[in-house]
Amino acid sequence: MAAEQRLKVVLCWHMHQPEYRDAETGHYRLPWTYLHGIKDYVDMAAHLEALPEARAVVNFSPVLLEQIEEYARQIQAHLESGAELRDPMLAALIAPSFPIEPGARLDLIKGCLRGHEERLIKRFAPYKRLADLAAQVGDQLDAVRYLHDQFLVDLLVWHHLAWMGETVRRGDLRVKRLIARRTAYSLQERRELLSIIGELMASITGRYRRLAEQGRAELSVTPYAHPILPLLLDIQIAREAMPNVLLPELKAYPGGSERARWHIEQAIAIFRQHFGFDPKGCWPSEGAISEASLKLLAESGFGWVASGENVLRNSLAAARDTSEGAPYRPYRLRDTSVVAFFRDDTLSDLIGFSYSHWHADDAVANLMHRLETIATTQAGRASIVSIILDGENAWDHYPENGYYFLHGLYKKLSAHPRLELTTYSKFLKDGAAPAELTRLVAGSWVHGTLATWIGDPDKNRAWDMLGDAKRCFDRAMASGRLEAAQVQRAERQLAICEGSDGFWWFGPHNPVAAVRDFDRLYRRNLIYLYRLLGESPPDYLSQPFTFGGGAAEQGGVMRRGKDTG
Repeated sequence: MAAEQRLKVVLCWHMHQPEYRDAETGHYRLPWTYLHGIKDYVDMAAHLEALPEARAVVNFSPVLLEQIEEYARQIQAHLESGAELRDPMLAALIAPSFPIEPGARLDLIKGCLRGHEERLIKRFAPYKRLADLAAQVGDQLDAVRYLHDQFLVDLLVWHHLAWMGETVRRGDLRVKRLIARRTAYSLQERRELLSIIGELMASITGRYRRLAEQGRAELSVTPYAHPILPLLLDIQIAREAMPNVLLPELKAYPGGSERARWHIEQAIAIFRQHFGFDPKGCWPSEGAISEASLKLLAESGFGWVASGENVLRNSLAAARDTSEGAPYRPYRLRDTSVVAFFRDDTLSDLIGFSYSHWHADDAVANLMHRLETIATTQAGRASIVSIILDGENAWDHYPENGYYFLHGLYKKLSAHPRLELTTYSKFLKDGAAPAELTRLVAGSWVHGTLATWIGDPDKNRAWDMLGDAKRCFDRAMASGRLEAAQVQRAERQLAICEGSDGFWWFGPHNPVAAVRDFDRLYRRNLIYLYRLLGESPPDYLSQPFTFGGGAAEQGGVMRRGKDTG
């Protein structure tokens, strides 16, 4: 089949972690950035590197890029000069001794058991044995006191070995040797493991940059701190998809348009700093878009954006558009220049949440069959299927970190006679003409609404707290009393507070531990913002404000709505 007749397929992987550094101390409060770095970000690059015919779109949030770079820098500094490691788990990995206080030892043990029980812990017999011993001790502080330091050493080493990417375990002789040792790890071996972690973190952006330079990946970006742009621009826009939603007391986010522009401008600048060129595309945070946000992204120079299938369906229904082929075509909102692509929710969610329970060959075959069916129904049209999901979270639930599934997926798609892997910019460059969208109903990839970030009492309270802080910020800026460096720090801190992740976790439907962590992190970020502005934080920030989560944790890993932490 001629190339122009084949159904175009885009695999778009969104890489994102929130800002986990404590704003005041610079210490990391959660380890997800480097754990996903050594497991998923390196594996996802390796799968593309292994097959020259493979193509993908890889989207990065700027706060993730900054943290990846900072991890690589701090590990290198420690190995060269003994500089402080600001992640407690990494610091413990190479500590010459461990705390005597049983509560601290218990926290360390719990930290070492973060991970999917079946896929990470039980997979490795030495790790499982250590976890079983920890389970026998439980929360008994007296018992924890008597655990030998070597138990903690081996638990720390196996925690990090289990989180290594599958391609790393298969290809790095040093990692193979550490795995073969099984127990009684020395300080020298722990330092070697830290060095490997540092090398992996330092390699990430360079590997993706080379893939982009070779035309094998298109790199795109999300606004700086992962804010929900439509809500920054207009809180009331949530009613477009949810007419009866209960909104915060805050009627409009103060200066929201300027803040949205700031996040976009900073994203482009940081992307350019890391990759050496400007991004052509944008996966807006959580695929959340509105007419106003699309116009703003177009003004900022983006050629394409992507969102969820239900956003398109809601928009077509509002416009009474019954055209066939949705969502397998690009769209352009009337009076804007940016082209919008829409996620195939069924196919994306099969990868994200179902295929992990299948044999890899069966899962790949099923996906190929579904794509072939779409190719048949779309024959004669310039159609494109968008498969979009997080590039790290799903693989926690797959055997071997999705190694066989991803390898088979890329191999089958690259060689299929009726399907062609491509990127969004390539699809547009080849002359694909977008259909006109006369109206856009604001929403996200999650059910086509903005309910994940607003409408719940806890989420609304968070918006009201953020609005208070923003008004304080505006007064401080207007006073002119802050020096340029202080203004820059305050602007960035405000951006972190505006990020979407805290709002995601707030509410009764999420795991208790996750709600507690993000409640604490959100309040600490707001408190530090007030201090940067030279103001006293409101008393309400000293107390938890959420009702607490209600969902159970799954497999030892926080379930992030439809994703994992």
